[in-house]
Amino acid sequence: MNEDWEKRVDAAWATFDEYPEERAADFRAVIDALVAELPEDSALAPFERACAWDSTGHSDKAAPLYREALAKGLGQESGYKGRRAKIQLSSSLRNIGQAEEGVKLLTPELDGPSDELDDAVRATLALCLSSLGRDREGLSLVLGALAPHLPRYQRSMANYARALVDPEG
Repeated sequence: MNEDWEKRVDAAWATFDEYPEERAADFRAVIDALVAELPEDSALAPFERACAWDSTGHSDKAAPLYREALAKGLGQESGYKGRRAKIQLSSSLRNIGQAEEGVKLLTPELDGPSDELDDAVRATLALCLSSLGRDREGLSLVLGALAPHLPRYQRSMANYARALVDPEG
C-alpha cells in the first residue's frame, strides 16, 4: 500500500494496549476498517487481520489468514512482513496443537537472509520444538540466539548451544 496507509496501521497498532480484552473486537474493527481500503487481492489484508486476531488471543482464526497472506505473495511484496507472517503463523500453529507444521515452516528460515527477526525465528522455533518434546534442540537455539547479546561468555555459550544437539562436535 502507500506510506500514509502504513503510518495509519502503525498508529492503530500503537493504541493496541488501550483495548482491554473485553474490547478486543473494537480493536479488530479498527484494523478491519483499514484493511477495507486495500485491493481485494492484497496480501497485506489477511496479514493485518491475522495479526489482529492473533494479538487478541485467537490463534485459530489467525492461522488461516496468515496462510492466505503467504499464498497471496506477502513474502514477495514485503520480505520482512513475509518473515513475520511465518514466525507468527508458526506460533499460532503451536498454540492450536500443530507445532510440527510450525517447525517445518520456520526451520528453513534459519538459513535464510539474516535480519532483525533472526532471534524471533529461533525463539518461536524453540517453542515449537519444546511442544514436540524436543527441548534440547529448542534450548540450543535459544542459547545460540542469546550468546551474541551477552557482554561476556559468547564463545562458551555458543559452544554449549552446539553441544546440546551435537555432543561430538
